[in-house]
Amino acid sequence: MARRSSLRLTLLVAALVAATPACAERAVQAPVPAIDATPAQKLETAVFAGGCYWGVEGVFSHVKGVHLVVSGFSGGPRGKRVDYETVSGGDTGFAESVRVTYDPAQVSYGTLLRVFFSVIADPTTLNYQGPDHGTQYRSALFPLNAQQDKAARAYLVQLDKSGLWRDPVVTRVEPFTGFQSAAQDHQDFMRKNPRHPYILRWDAPKLAAFKAMYPSLYRDKPSA
Repeated sequence: MARRSSLRLTLLVAALVAATPACAERAVQAPVPAIDATPAQKLETAVFAGGCYWGVEGVFSHVKGVHLVVSGFSGGPRGKRVDYETVSGGDTGFAESVRVTYDPAQVSYGTLLRVFFSVIADPTTLNYQGPDHGTQYRSALFPLNAQQDKAARAYLVQLDKSGLWRDPVVTRVEPFTGFQSAAQDHQDFMRKNPRHPYILRWDAPKLAAFKAMYPSLYRDKPSA
């Protein structure tokens, strides 16, 4: 019975993927940030929301200088406990997010922002990315300190003036109210499931675009 249900789910996912448009977010060469965050520690942390966290984690884990990427949830009420099922309802205020731990001596917060908007998230789509719709799939930045906040806000203005997108930038800077890790089977999903239909259709192209556009930043072996 379990095998039959698993097969049924796989066929359903494949059918949904086949029915969606041929491409997700368009890769662009986002500008070098005019303002970057000054690091205060040997290892810094940043939190991003940009649609399904599988692909966001998958790309960031291949950035040189990134030590760890964890998939989870941010943006909802402080102290409220959630999981994938509750967040998927779209009414918790939480967004699928990733927490990135990085070495600022190797990669800056501004560079992570540039990678994020170049190949991971379309900043002009409100409450959706690619095939995923709902507030839980919004694009958002969650600065953890004043330096990140200043850099994030300045970069969104810079992107809006860049003319790279036809529509206005709607990605928001949101207060950081905490981060909750997703279940273990959602961690490192792209590496563990490279042939998953969703990964092949929506996330593998993001990683390929990152490798092609930023070869000096790309590393073949993903972080933990």
